[in-house]
Amino acid sequence: MKFGLVFANTGYGATPEGAAALGRIAEESGFESVWTVEHVVVPAGYESQYPYSPTGKMPGTEDNPIPDPLIWLTWVAAHTTRLRLATGILILPQRNPVVLAKEVATLDVLSGGRVDLGVGIGWLREEFDAIGVDFDARGPITDEYVGALRALWTQDEPTFAGQWTNFEKAKCYPKPAQANVPIVVGGHSKAAARRAGRIGDGFFPAKGSPEQLGELFELVRTTAKEEGRDPAGIEMTCGGAMDVDGVKRPADLGADRLVIPAFGSSEEKYRQLLGGFGESVISKL
Repeated sequence: MKFGLVFANTGYGATPEGAAALGRIAEESGFESVWTVEHVVVPAGYESQYPYSPTGKMPGTEDNPIPDPLIWLTWVAAHTTRLRLATGILILPQRNPVVLAKEVATLDVLSGGRVDLGVGIGWLREEFDAIGVDFDARGPITDEYVGALRALWTQDEPTFAGQWTNFEKAKCYPKPAQANVPIVVGGHSKAAARRAGRIGDGFFPAKGSPEQLGELFELVRTTAKEEGRDPAGIEMTCGGAMDVDGVKRPADLGADRLVIPAFGSSEEKYRQLLGGFGESVISKL
């Protein structure tokens, strides 16, 4: 079982000293990865329903800093040597896939091949309106952009023809240090699970009971088989456990990675949380 930290670029982690401390302490404590969240803007008074809280609102206030995930991960990469650098998630339909391919490949090269690109379709309609992206088309846009990214990363003269992006012999260098930058599909819906089975290297449902997670994991595997893919090659990530016994439940469902929130208001708080989890859980497994 691998262990990661989510919400890494929030709170104290949104500061330069907090981000560097989080990365160093995570490595020292046995964590394998850090996972960022993303919002370019949070329109004041938004009416869209946040799907991960019964209140329909994100934790905190609308003016809480959320640094750009790729720039934040670059800073953390410079202060670490082994930690994998993951977006959990990046809102893919809001990005230009050609520019994003260059950004991710650059980070992968500079970090020595440590990037995992977690992607999702987003939920905040008002944010899509501010950026100028069709909220209702975000699912198909995401599927198309995944194909465009992989073409730009793997082809010598990338060519792609889609509804929202087109390029021909568009040489894009540097190529990633990894032969394949893993694309992890985020989301707790059946549509997200099917997307992971069709085109993902991983699946990361942000919430769900053990029963729900089991159903979603099985849907990923079933879809992969239907697409002629090896379901064993799709890595499963989930959260929700803070002790050894709790870790065993998602492991029994087939989870490959467990993530916990990286909440802390100081370097000392990080050492208490991460170090304590490393001693009481990671070192026992």
